[in-house]
Amino acid sequence: MDVSILNVGPMWLAIALKLALLLVFFLTVPLVAGYIEHKGLAHMQARLGPMEAGNFHGVGQLPADGIKFIQKEDIIPTAADKWVFSLAPGVAIIPAIVILAVIPLGPRVFAENLDVGVFFALAVSSVSVIGVLMAAWSSANKYSLMGGIRAAAQLISYELPLVLAAAAVVLQAGTLSLTGIVEAQAAFRLFDIIPMWYFLPQGLGLLLFFTAALAELNRPPFDMPIADSEIIFGHMTEYTGLRYAFFMLAEYAGMVILSALAVVLFLGGWYILPGVPPPAIAIGPIDGSVTAALIGFGVTLGKIFSLVFIMVWFRATFPRLREDQLQRMSWLLLIPLALLQIIVVAVFKVFA
Repeated sequence: MDVSILNVGPMWLAIALKLALLLVFFLTVPLVAGYIEHKGLAHMQARLGPMEAGNFHGVGQLPADGIKFIQKEDIIPTAADKWVFSLAPGVAIIPAIVILAVIPLGPRVFAENLDVGVFFALAVSSVSVIGVLMAAWSSANKYSLMGGIRAAAQLISYELPLVLAAAAVVLQAGTLSLTGIVEAQAAFRLFDIIPMWYFLPQGLGLLLFFTAALAELNRPPFDMPIADSEIIFGHMTEYTGLRYAFFMLAEYAGMVILSALAVVLFLGGWYILPGVPPPAIAIGPIDGSVTAALIGFGVTLGKIFSLVFIMVWFRATFPRLREDQLQRMSWLLLIPLALLQIIVVAVFKVFA
C-alpha cells in the first residue's frame, strides 16, 4: 500500500510496513486461491472436497497442509546437485513476490508505482522458469529433466502472446504504468459515449493473455511439464517437505498475480463499474481516502478470485494437450492473432 495515506511517519517505517503488508498478502491470498481449487474442483467432480480441517467446510486445509510440509523429512537425492537442488524453490518463488510489489490492488494500494510497471512485471515473470530448470537439472532424474525441457519450450512459446497481448493494451492506454492503465480505462468511452473497460475493445487480447497465462503457470490443459500420467510430476518429482510446498505456493501465487495483471490490464482494476470508482467514505477517524482504498482493494480481489475460479474451471473441463498441439497452438494461432490485435489497435489509435 502507498502508506502515505496512513501517515505512518519516517521513511524506514513506511518501507517496513510495505514489506510486512506485502508478505502478509503473499502468504494468505494464494491460500484462498488454493482453497477455491480444492472446493471448486471437488464440487465440479461431484464430491465434497476438504471438510474436516477448520471445522467449516475445510477452511483450514491449506494451513494444515503447510504445517504438515514443515514437519516432513527433507530428502535430497544422492546423485542430485545439492546446492542447485536446494536453491531452486527459492528462485521459483521470488519472482512472484517481486511482481506483486508493482501491481496496484486499489487506489494508492501498491508497494511501488513504476512508470514501466508492465515491462517490469512481464520481464520478472519469465525468471521463474529458471527455478524450474534448476530443479529439473539438479534432481538427476530423467522425468524431472524431461519436465524442465518441456517447461522451457512452453515458456518460449507462450511468453510471446502474453507480451503481445499486454503490448496492445499499452498501445491503447499510451502508458507502461499499471496505475496509468487503470486510469486510462476509467476515461475510455466506447464510441465516445459509453464508459467501458478494455475487455470489450481488447476482448481478443484478454483471451490471448489468459490462455498464455495458463501455459506460463503449467495449469491444465497446459500442464505437460508436470504431467503425472507421463512423467510422474516433472521437475517436482524428487522434492519433499517445505521445498515442495514452495513450488506449490509459487503456483498458487502465480495464479493470483497473473489474474491481477489481467484485472489491471483488461477489467478496470479497482473500479466497481466502468467509470465508477470506489466511494471515498469518511467513517469516524478513518479518512475517506483510506476507505476508498479498502473498497477498491476488495473490488480488485473479487475480480482476481473470479479469474482464479475460471482457471480451476478449465482444469475440470479440458483434457491435457499433447506437446505438438501445444506448440502448434501458440505459433500458428495465438501469436498471429496477437500481432493482428496490435495492428487493429494501432489503426484505431491513429485514425479513430
